[in-house]
Order: sequence, then C-alpha cells, then structure tokens
Amino acid sequence: MATSDKVAAVEEITQKLRDSNAAVVTSYTGLTVAQLKQLRRSLGENAQYRVVKNTLTKIAANEAGIQLDEHLQGSTAVAFVTGDPVEAAKGLRDFSKDNPSLVIKGGVLDGKALSADDIKKLADLESREVLLSKLAGAMKGKQSQAASVFQALPEKFVRTAEALRAKQAEQGGAE
Repeated sequence: MATSDKVAAVEEITQKLRDSNAAVVTSYTGLTVAQLKQLRRSLGENAQYRVVKNTLTKIAANEAGIQLDEHLQGSTAVAFVTGDPVEAAKGLRDFSKDNPSLVIKGGVLDGKALSADDIKKLADLESREVLLSKLAGAMKGKQSQAASVFQALPEKFVRTAEALRAKQAEQGGAE
C-alpha cells in the first residue's frame, strides 16, 4: 500500500472513530465472505463493520484519543457504531453464538475502553427505546398517583365541611 493510501486510510479510520459513539473490535478468522455479509446485516443500519489493518488502526486510534492497542492483534475488524450501541452489541453477540469464529476482543464506548465481557453485558441490556418507554410509563404512573392525591384532598375537605355543617345544624336544632 502506497504511503498516500495509508495516510488516507488512517484519516478515514480516525474520522470513523471520532464520529462513532462506540467501536467494537473483533477477530473474524474463519468467517466466509457470505458470513461477513450476514454479520453486516445483523448489526443494523447504525453500525458499519470493516476489516482493518492493525498498524493503521493503532495510529488512527491514537489520533482519535482512544486506547485500542491491546485488542489490535491478529485478524481484526471493527464495528463502528453511530446509533444504539446495545443493538450492535446484541447483533455481534448473537452472531458469535452461531458462528464461533467471530471473537469479540473489546472496544470503546463514548471514549471509555470496554473489555469483551463489558460488551457482552452491554448486549444484555434492553434497547434505548425500551428503556425510555419504561421510564415514561413509570413517570406517567407517578403523575396519575399524584393527581389522585391532589384530587382527594379537596373532596376530603368538602366531606369534612359538610359533616361539620350537618353536626352544627343538628346541634342548633336540638337547642
């Protein structure tokens, strides 16, 4: 590869690392071209899976301020995730269950290094949309509880005032 091609490749990888909110480093030795194509589809629209050269990726990672050196050995491919990292982690985990040749080495999420176990834990989380809908449901439940309490206070006051008035009327009629 000519020097200008290497410089362009480093710039491209650096930009992808900066634009991504997560990157997962994998080993793909033993996977066929058809399996790699299937893997790319399983990652979803917000992730791009690319075979990379370790030396160029080390340089790009250092320029992007990310530590990936320990994962860049052997045949390496990186999933650059621009969307929901949980979705991409699930795709990689599920694909590696069916295809043991795919090995998750580690990665980075929002600039923080992740081990292979961390990525598997990330894959066990529910997607962002599910978590947000659960949060919204919990907040809605709390709001309706608060509305019930606020509505009960005036009703209780009215019942108490009515009872006091009835008692005064009863005492006033007895005298």
